[in-house]
Amino acid sequence: MAEGDGRLFAIGSRGYPASGVGAEILPGKSVIGVAARERVPIRIGHLSADYRYGAALEAAARQAGLVAGELHGVPFPGLGDPHSQIAVPILSAGRVMGVLFCESPRIMRFDHQDEDALMLLAGYLGAMAALLGEEDCLATTNPQRRVTVPTAQVTVRHYPRDDSVFLDGDYLIKGVAGAILWRLLRQHLQTGRSDFTTRELRLDHSLRLPENAENLDARLVLLRRRLEERGACLRIEKTGRGRFRLTAACAIALQDMGHDGPTTA
Repeated sequence: MAEGDGRLFAIGSRGYPASGVGAEILPGKSVIGVAARERVPIRIGHLSADYRYGAALEAAARQAGLVAGELHGVPFPGLGDPHSQIAVPILSAGRVMGVLFCESPRIMRFDHQDEDALMLLAGYLGAMAALLGEEDCLATTNPQRRVTVPTAQVTVRHYPRDDSVFLDGDYLIKGVAGAILWRLLRQHLQTGRSDFTTRELRLDHSLRLPENAENLDARLVLLRRRLEERGACLRIEKTGRGRFRLTAACAIALQDMGHDGPTTA
C-alpha cells in the first residue's frame, strides 16, 4: 500500500511467521520500493550474496542509529536468505496504489508466467480500488471480535514528528494511519463521540491525507488490522458506507510527545 510521500506499508502477508502488517518500505528501497518508483515489475532469479549481505549491514546500521532511519516500527516479514524475488506495482488511474511482492529461498523460482499472473492480479486490484471505493475497501468478511476489559486502561502516546502512536509503550503504527487514530481518540475523549465519517477526515487538512480518496480507506483498513493484531482494547468498526465507529473497552490516557515535552489528556 502506497503512502502519499512514496513510502509503502504492508497491509497483509502470507507464509511468514509474523504478519508484518504496518511494516514500512522506504521510497526506492529493496525490490518493492524500486518497483513502485519505476512502476514496472521487478523479477530477480538469483539474488546475490553481496546484495543480501549489504541489505543486512544496512538494517543493522539503521538499528544501531549509525544511519538515518526510524528506530521503531513493525519489522518487515521477509525471508532471512531469499534467492528469488518478484515485485509488481498495483496501478490505478496512473497512480501507484501498492505492490504485490513474493520471494522464495529457491533460485529462479519465478518465471514469466508467474510475472504475468501477478500483473493480472495487480491490474484487477487496481481496477477494484478505483471502482469500489469506500464500500468494499472497508468491508470485512469476519465479525469484529469485541474486547471486554472495562477496568483496564491504555496509555496512548503520540509523536507529532512522524505521527507514531504507541500503546502502553509498544509501537502500534505511524504516518497517516497514526494521525487518524490520534485525531479519533482526541475527539472521543473531548466530546464523547464514537461515530465518525470518512468525509470529515478528508476535510481535516491537519491530517495531510493523500489526494486520492481510496488511500484513506486503505489507511483505515491498515489501522483496523493493526489494532486487531495487537489484541488492543481499541477497535475500528465499519457501520455503513463512509461511516465507522471507534470502540474502546478500556479507559484511555493520551500523551502528546511534542517538542515542548509530553502533555497528558
